[in-house]
Amino acid sequence: MVISRLERIWLYIGGGILAVFLAVLLLDAVVEGASPPSSMQTIDPSTVLSSGQFAKPGVFQNGPHSSMVHVAAFTFGFLPSDIRVPVGNKVTFMVASRDVVHGFEIVNTDVNLMVIPGYISQATHTFNHKGKYLILCNEYCGAGHHTMYASLTVY
Repeated sequence: MVISRLERIWLYIGGGILAVFLAVLLLDAVVEGASPPSSMQTIDPSTVLSSGQFAKPGVFQNGPHSSMVHVAAFTFGFLPSDIRVPVGNKVTFMVASRDVVHGFEIVNTDVNLMVIPGYISQATHTFNHKGKYLILCNEYCGAGHHTMYASLTVY
């Protein structure tokens, strides 16, 4: 089989682009480290609801205009399932799963977390308008996934 000079040039260009792409990917993995973000906290999934900050999940005031919300995700629900926070508060959500990968999305906001067993996922949002927000699991977690939701009321 004979490959023309022009075909050979394009093969070299394509191979070169692929080599550069793989080199950048490898360099990024080695230099930056292939690990979760440094702010990720770990937790033993089997003790999510029995010890530590998730033993009593709920809303905690941690300043004059800031709140911390601890949420435990499990098959097929969130605890607490009804969250209430004051308007204008800077709210930090800390979410942990005790069983499988779940999602934590507050509809019509920029809060969207992947909740992985063994890790505590965290997001912060300021709610400037009163209202009711829907919290959904947006990662398929089993046959009852469609029933996994909670509500957030900003008063």
